[in-house]
Amino acid sequence: MSSVIVHYQELALKGRNRPWFVRLLVRNIREVLSDLDVRSVEALMGRIRVVIGADVAEAVILERLSRVFGVANFAFARQTPTDLDSMAEAASAELDDLSPRSFRVLAKRADKRYALTSPEIERELGGRIRQRYGWPVDLSHADLVVRVEVIPGTAFVFARRHAGAGGLPVGASGRVACLMSGGIDSPVAACRMMKRGCRVRFIHFHSYPIVSTASQDKARELVEVLTRYQLHSRLLLVPFGEVQRRVIVEVPPPFRVVAYRRLMVRIAERLARKSGARALVTGEVVGQVASQTLENLTVTDAAATMTILRPLVGMDKSEITAEAERLGTYPISIGPDEDCCQLFTPPHPATKVRLQQIEAVEERLPIAELVERAVAETVIEDYHFPTSTRRRRGGVDGTAPGGTEEPAPAEPAPTPRHAG
Repeated sequence: MSSVIVHYQELALKGRNRPWFVRLLVRNIREVLSDLDVRSVEALMGRIRVVIGADVAEAVILERLSRVFGVANFAFARQTPTDLDSMAEAASAELDDLSPRSFRVLAKRADKRYALTSPEIERELGGRIRQRYGWPVDLSHADLVVRVEVIPGTAFVFARRHAGAGGLPVGASGRVACLMSGGIDSPVAACRMMKRGCRVRFIHFHSYPIVSTASQDKARELVEVLTRYQLHSRLLLVPFGEVQRRVIVEVPPPFRVVAYRRLMVRIAERLARKSGARALVTGEVVGQVASQTLENLTVTDAAATMTILRPLVGMDKSEITAEAERLGTYPISIGPDEDCCQLFTPPHPATKVRLQQIEAVEERLPIAELVERAVAETVIEDYHFPTSTRRRRGGVDGTAPGGTEEPAPAEPAPTPRHAG
């Protein structure tokens, strides 16, 4: 068996609520590794230790832990007794296959009763390593940092540290609903909300059977990728073709894009409230397309009674594309589909629609009827990781024919904070 030492950063700033955040992170780590030979996951004085069996490939652990939000960094560590001889032996086993240009030892002593201070541990171990390998010491810009962490009863030694995803553990900040097209932007926006601790529901508007199921299939692929970051996902597939037909009949071409967006917001809001979400999320960016001018965004927001979050609002396309490539959603997003927004978009949409204009146009539409019908015909699919993806169809109340909703894992309750 070997150990993985997981460090968190932002969670350490949470004061008296920190234990609640740490318990949530421990739960998420257990879950992402649940199908592997993992003996234990436990919090230990400012860090989390994962004990893994001999048959678990380090590459699998590396891949999965790097996607867990709340993890600042982690390392495969050698656990050893706290005497200097044992720590030096563990360091040698860790370093034998390395040839750095320079090195230093960095010690952290969580056990303040330990006989040596952190600088004394660094000097003693550094001297032994230098004597054994002959490497020069560089305290400012070392090519290799040998880390030692001493806690009551044991110590951990490691030299290679891996970056985590950062942020807050998913589940810490409540639930949001993301309007997800098949494009590049909205999956990136969704993942940014996951990084802030939100569990994301996905809402995809499609025009089947007017067009093929291509956009739905792309949405499913994107949700499968994003589920690797939040472990449990729900996709709501909303038929929007008939709504668009009614808009084409009643709304002049320049106002149709804004009319579509306002109807999407109304429908998404209804679905979000049914699933317990507290905000809507979109991948909109100021000035990127006609519906995303400041004027049109303002008019779109006026249709909502729920907060609309736009995590990408000030980014440019190259930044968003780079993040999509890192997440693994980019190859899916650039594939061909028949997106409902592209299908019925007029050639010259208005870029500065006024609220009075769109409200006058919407008087011609049976808005309540259109919203009710779209909500009633929405199909739900659930996704899980690392267990095999399970899809379950049902109505918007979350029930499948003959069954009931399977809730997401219960989140541990926060420690109450006291006034003063």
